[in-house]
Amino acid sequence: MTEQGETFHRQQRDIAEELRRSYLDYAMSVIIGRALPDVRDGLKPVHRRILYAMHELKNDYNKPYKKSARVVGDVIGKYHPHGDQAAYDTIVRMAQDFAMRYPLVDGQGNFGSIDGDSAAAMRYTEVRLTRLAHELMADLEKETVDFQPNYDNSLQEPVVLPTKVPNLLVNGSAGIAVGMATNIPPHNLGEVVDALVALIRDPNATVADLMAHLPAPDFPTGGFICGRRGIQEAYETGRGILKLRARATIEKQAKGNREHIVITEIPYQVNKAKLVERIAELAAAKKIEGIAEVRDESDREGLRVVVELKRDGVAQVVLNHLYKHTPMETSFGIIFLAIVNGRPELLNLKELLGHFIQHRRSVVIRRTTYDLRKAEARAHVLEGLKTALDHLDAVVALIRGSRSPRAAREGLMERFGLTEIQAQAILDMKLQRLTGLEREKILEEYAQVLKDIERFRQILASDALVLEIVEEELLALKETYADPRRTEVVGDPKEIRLEDLIVEEDMVVTVSHGGYIKRNPLSLYRSQRRGGKGVTGLDSRREDFVSHLFVASTHDYFLCFSNLGRLYWLKVYEIPQAGRMSRGKALVNLLPLDREAGERIAAVIPVRSFDTGQFVVMATRLGTVKKTPLEAFSHPRPKGLLAATVHEGDEIMAAALTGGDERIFLCTRDGMSIHFPETDVRPMGRLAAGVRGIRLAPGDAVVAMEVHGTDEATLLTVTEKGYGKRTPVEEYRLQSRGGKGIINFRVGPKTGKVVGALLVQESDEVMLVGASGNIIRFSVRDIRAIGRSTQGVRLIQLADGDRLAAVARLAEQDDEA
Repeated sequence: MTEQGETFHRQQRDIAEELRRSYLDYAMSVIIGRALPDVRDGLKPVHRRILYAMHELKNDYNKPYKKSARVVGDVIGKYHPHGDQAAYDTIVRMAQDFAMRYPLVDGQGNFGSIDGDSAAAMRYTEVRLTRLAHELMADLEKETVDFQPNYDNSLQEPVVLPTKVPNLLVNGSAGIAVGMATNIPPHNLGEVVDALVALIRDPNATVADLMAHLPAPDFPTGGFICGRRGIQEAYETGRGILKLRARATIEKQAKGNREHIVITEIPYQVNKAKLVERIAELAAAKKIEGIAEVRDESDREGLRVVVELKRDGVAQVVLNHLYKHTPMETSFGIIFLAIVNGRPELLNLKELLGHFIQHRRSVVIRRTTYDLRKAEARAHVLEGLKTALDHLDAVVALIRGSRSPRAAREGLMERFGLTEIQAQAILDMKLQRLTGLEREKILEEYAQVLKDIERFRQILASDALVLEIVEEELLALKETYADPRRTEVVGDPKEIRLEDLIVEEDMVVTVSHGGYIKRNPLSLYRSQRRGGKGVTGLDSRREDFVSHLFVASTHDYFLCFSNLGRLYWLKVYEIPQAGRMSRGKALVNLLPLDREAGERIAAVIPVRSFDTGQFVVMATRLGTVKKTPLEAFSHPRPKGLLAATVHEGDEIMAAALTGGDERIFLCTRDGMSIHFPETDVRPMGRLAAGVRGIRLAPGDAVVAMEVHGTDEATLLTVTEKGYGKRTPVEEYRLQSRGGKGIINFRVGPKTGKVVGALLVQESDEVMLVGASGNIIRFSVRDIRAIGRSTQGVRLIQLADGDRLAAVARLAEQDDEA
């Protein structure tokens, strides 16, 4: 078709096929030319071009710095036609000791910080190559690698660098291409060299054998790698996930007997400023209890973040929460993806090391070939000079008798059988080379060159010698640049229990009638001598008292059952330690209770271990009982789990730990009770609702459940109008569960309804709690034991309109027990 004198050729193509082809071309361009490193030198094109441009500028480690802007200009003008900021950002990262395990650029000026601060503009900073960077370009001039035209065909640039440094593993790499990504962690140079040497000596070595020399990545910021499974998976398959943790220690303050947490190393690529900010936010929001202040005390000596704790803060618990809720614990996903022969490949550790060894083998062979060619050329010249020295007078006479340099050159070639190169070298030789000393130097050089030629030929004829040279150069590299490992490998976080970090100690845990809990060391109670007045754990003048007292290890659990049938776990070390006169902390503030639904804690049970053979028996207001094996509650969840299905209108009112063959009392508001063996209740799962324990009359409800194993105790029953009685257990015959039970207390207008019942001993003390908040304390032995069906006796004279709300056993007494 012709329009205005021009011819246009049109072709019909399938648009889907054209889009597919174009997208694949684009994808491969990104993969090969931008995002993924070469397996040989571990560099992406931009890194390689920066180092080569600095090499061409003679911007060496032992020469003055050059402005970063000048280097960036050379890079983007000659080799990398992209944005100047992108090139400068790459230079900045190669100069940051917290980003690169072994920096390749030596920067002078502001190159950013681990707090995320950006570097100064390129016109202000200066750079030069580090000494290690020169090892990446050693022997570049000896035709050790191929060169290719730059973007406009005006210059040549290396396809790959002839690096002596296993840079891909040593400094790692990260990049996102099209449909694939790489994330290679940095490693310790000395360990990588040891693994390479092991593979050279034993090509059949397995990944496990190599891991004996290269156990794990080594990050520039130190910290911990938790667990070896992710490392092993990555080294064997090319993919794995590491758990990284900050290094933190607990220090005691000189004053105030407080503790603080000091963070000295953080996980790789974590922003320190954001970490400090996150800790402060969690402390301010009360999501982590016990933190008083967070300070960043980092300086040029190193990183130091101090988390100062409150007086009642438990350092190990706070540290555990910091690992859980902040970047002090992060994941690092390893993907060993690199360009191999122009194609992206996922590699394992042995393959990564093997490709580098093959690259070094190729470099040594090409370098030796180059050196041999140069040595043979030099030997050829030296042979001509030696011939001239052997016939010096004739050579001089021939040259003097020649009319021109060309005639002299041809005469030398014809008379002495020299080549044109040799003849020209003789003509170019200075007269001073004819002195005796200079003649000896030529002969010595010729002998040395012949030796070099012989050695080069031996190397090229023996692959074993080539690998020996590779090994020697690697060991020399290790000797010069290797440093100690910074990142420590520890056990998996799942294997590290917080209890392992806490000294096991017996504690006295008290729960008050008002729902407050606290703990104190048992030594505080044992410190007094026998015969003293003892210590009290709560001021009895306050409108609260200790209703439960447990002696438990800091490693024990507290199972907290709510009225809605949910179970929550509380470790003893998570319970705040408080003074003897302090109430402690409200349970509702320690557990994720649903306050809008009216959820509250109905029972607390201490448990050391979830052994088989133990059971939890629960009772509801409407007379249902349920028995569940203790091990069913052995897997805690942060938000709790369902311990029993509670029907609408009902609620859990009591729970107790049993051995499986004890006896159960259920007492009701209307004065009924049932006494049945625990074996009548079969064990059932967590989600079950239970079975009938007692058949209630309309309007009646269970007010107490007691579990016992002997008949030595007595049952104390108290009514809302201040009446009560104590009856021996043997007066309550054993029945089958599910019946109406027998009369326990004859209630009436005079006595009021039953508010509670307790199994008590003669030595116990009980507290009567009035609805108005008044608390009355008296000894059990002050109440005489009487028959089962009586109305009891008056225990307290109540004011008009007041009534008893509850009865509770006093768990902590003033007398030392």
